[in-house]
Amino acid sequence: MPDTATASPQTHVPPTYNRYGDPVVLTLTMGFIGLFLGWSIFDTAGLTAFIGEGFAWTAKYLGSFFQAILIGTFFIALGVAVSRAGQAKVGNLDKPEISTFRWLSMIMCTLLAGGGVFFAAGEPVYHFVVTPPAFTTEAGTAEAIAPALSQAFMHWGFLAWAVLGSLTAIVLAHAHYVQGKPLQPRTLLHPVFGDWILTSWLGGVVDALCVIAIVAGTVGPIGFLATQMSFGLQQLFGLANGFTTQLIILMLLAVIYITSAMTGVHKGIQILSRFNVFLALGIGAVIFIFGPTLFLTNVYLQSMGEYLTSFMAMATMTNETAPDWWMKWWTVFFFAWFIGYAPLMAIFVARISRGRTIRQMIVAVAVLAPIATTIWFTLLGGSGIYYELTGVVNLSETLQGFAFDKATIAVAQALPGGTFMAVAILLLTTIFVATTGDSMSYAIAVVSAGHDHPHTAIRAFWGGAMAIMAGVLLYMGAGQIGVLQQFIVISAIPVSLIILPSLWAGPQAAFAMAREQQIIN
Repeated sequence: MPDTATASPQTHVPPTYNRYGDPVVLTLTMGFIGLFLGWSIFDTAGLTAFIGEGFAWTAKYLGSFFQAILIGTFFIALGVAVSRAGQAKVGNLDKPEISTFRWLSMIMCTLLAGGGVFFAAGEPVYHFVVTPPAFTTEAGTAEAIAPALSQAFMHWGFLAWAVLGSLTAIVLAHAHYVQGKPLQPRTLLHPVFGDWILTSWLGGVVDALCVIAIVAGTVGPIGFLATQMSFGLQQLFGLANGFTTQLIILMLLAVIYITSAMTGVHKGIQILSRFNVFLALGIGAVIFIFGPTLFLTNVYLQSMGEYLTSFMAMATMTNETAPDWWMKWWTVFFFAWFIGYAPLMAIFVARISRGRTIRQMIVAVAVLAPIATTIWFTLLGGSGIYYELTGVVNLSETLQGFAFDKATIAVAQALPGGTFMAVAILLLTTIFVATTGDSMSYAIAVVSAGHDHPHTAIRAFWGGAMAIMAGVLLYMGAGQIGVLQQFIVISAIPVSLIILPSLWAGPQAAFAMAREQQIIN
């Protein structure tokens, strides 16, 4: 094999560079933030109705399209991983830039993020008390446990992770490190439009649409964390649960993730991710050792078996076989959320995976990370089901109102250690959201600057913009954060078209890299 560390790009297209970022991306993204906030302030009801209608229409008519993209991405990525092309190395390096533990920590913390922790306790319990449409078990019974957890596994498992950093990451890695193309979402469309997309106004629009999807997808967890922390502090220590407390929490969170983003992937983002992994391992060990150990072990095996045997039935559930409201608020919502994250997450994965083989990257993102996620959901959600069964907690009414922040605190307090464990889980959730904030601030700055070493001021700017947006929406009420969350599904429409070519361009890029590295002829 030739020394890939010294290989030069075959072609080079100058990246769109501007000291303050791409003006098209900046104008459209800040325009969206200004429009959303302005409309929220002056016509809250009108905005809520408009986005609600768009949310319902998208879920009804495009939900199956979103599902097909995730299913196709997962199975095609697995095919690439097991092929000889999977031996090709990413980023023109023979050895990884980042150690295996740090690399896996950054993947887990960035992609799982606060959403996974936020839903890990409540979603399995919800599916336990409200039977998912793919199953016929009686809600609230022992037979309903495995279906409940397996449905949560479906939403946060193989399909969700694969779309975030497999085929799209391969396309970007080959285009950027081998061909000299910019590390931007527009590069995903290079196989369709050629070099024109890299320097045209349409390329700026493509990047802006992906940034808007990320802003919508990240501001939500940031805002919900503030409400969850505020509620938790009230329950645990009697502190006031109001906007002032939420604002203080938001400011502290912003300082953490902006500082981390400014120091880059080799410092702050790595340090924060490693600390979070150690904290998660510690919490998980306490739950497993001192909690209902045998119950959790048996439930995990049963639920994973149910997940695998009912995989396609759950993945292909549509409005024809499930209630519209259920598909809209569960499967389609989550799948659209992950699609919205896909381009910028792919940028981040490609950036931190230099020196790794394509097989390692796909297996880590699409197999190992989902398995770790299912274990985490079992520890928190399985414990919640156990305490619901034994009468320690009663979350039926709370969860039917989708009050997942209250459910998480209730389950945390019932865990071994009580208040101490609840505080630890709140801290873990905070840092998970911070790792999302720092990595996405960095990724947005990369997109805006047009290269993978954006100025620290650009990283700080985008991190601050998301925090300010979350603060304004919280001032108006947590309901506006929920409206922004609904917008995620709408924003997934253009992003789904942007990542669609990766279904065939990803394998092509992988085999091209393998030929260039003389792995195959």
